[in-house]
Amino acid sequence: MTRFHWFLPTSGDGHEVGAATVAAGAARHARAASIGYLADIARAAEQSGFTAALTPVGAGCPDPWIVCAAVAQHTERLKLLVAFRTGFALPTLVAQQAEAFQAMSGGRLALNAVTGGDGAEQRAYGDFLDHGERYSRTAECLEVIRRCWAGERFDYQGGHYRVEQGGLGGALDPAPPIYFGGASAAAEQVAARLSDVYLMWGEPPAAIGERAARMRALAAEHGRTLRLGLRIHVIARPTAEQAWAEADRLLSGMDPARITAAQQRFARMESVGQARMAALHGGRSDSLLIAPNLWAGVGLVREGAGTALVGSYADVAERLSEYAGLGVDEFILSAWPHLEEARRVGEHVLPLVRGR
Repeated sequence: MTRFHWFLPTSGDGHEVGAATVAAGAARHARAASIGYLADIARAAEQSGFTAALTPVGAGCPDPWIVCAAVAQHTERLKLLVAFRTGFALPTLVAQQAEAFQAMSGGRLALNAVTGGDGAEQRAYGDFLDHGERYSRTAECLEVIRRCWAGERFDYQGGHYRVEQGGLGGALDPAPPIYFGGASAAAEQVAARLSDVYLMWGEPPAAIGERAARMRALAAEHGRTLRLGLRIHVIARPTAEQAWAEADRLLSGMDPARITAAQQRFARMESVGQARMAALHGGRSDSLLIAPNLWAGVGLVREGAGTALVGSYADVAERLSEYAGLGVDEFILSAWPHLEEARRVGEHVLPLVRGR
């Protein structure tokens, strides 16, 4: 079954394309990310048919565990997809945090494990491992977390973690699904072995289809099946002309100096996925339509997911259905402002996709 999720802009919201995880160079946020406002977005997503809401993690946004624990108290069914940096807390503690969250929320936790692709940000946190070592640590972190959830005492000896008689008091039921993204070969191996849902950022359908086939084959080599997810923005309106006018408005709000600063930062990052996003537009604002209805303008200023589906409600639904046909099982969507757009997309786009 195809699932649709929304996004909680925990660093602030508004009518401009905002950065998700950094403060420097971010757009002005007309709406503060108070718990009241984030709860409004979460309730709108819940009422509009979304399954979960993703929170970002990074230096420019508040701690996702704390935010999601608060938001959970204002919703009834919506799952909270909590992003966490592997290696920043002991995996045994993360497993215990998940146990507490499940008990408090009625089993509504999902986890998005983030390795981190910005070396400067990692070092600012006190983490000096290189790219390859970070993925090695991520694999061990997820192994230990899963062992803790299994309900039996265990010993573990790895290159980064050592555990003696670890484990929770019993098996965690339900155990939260683990979402994981990354475009490097190291990331793909971790995802194939240890994640439940492999996340990709929006690229042209041919590229997504190739990656989907490769990831399913990698998972099969480990005797596993893997769900695939796509993180992408949407600009949907009653007509295509209205949607592209909105994309033009968002582009006009991107100051050239902000674009330059963002692109310089992205070029310094070690993330293969970020490099793929940057390659879609090459830093140019005059060549942003990279596939039917697929616009790369968001990535001029926003780190991470940098593309949006732009078009009429029917156009966007058709493109989402196309990705689903290529093997995408889950979509994490967003748009500005997140409150009104959760309702718009839920009311006008999701029914069309589900009807297909």
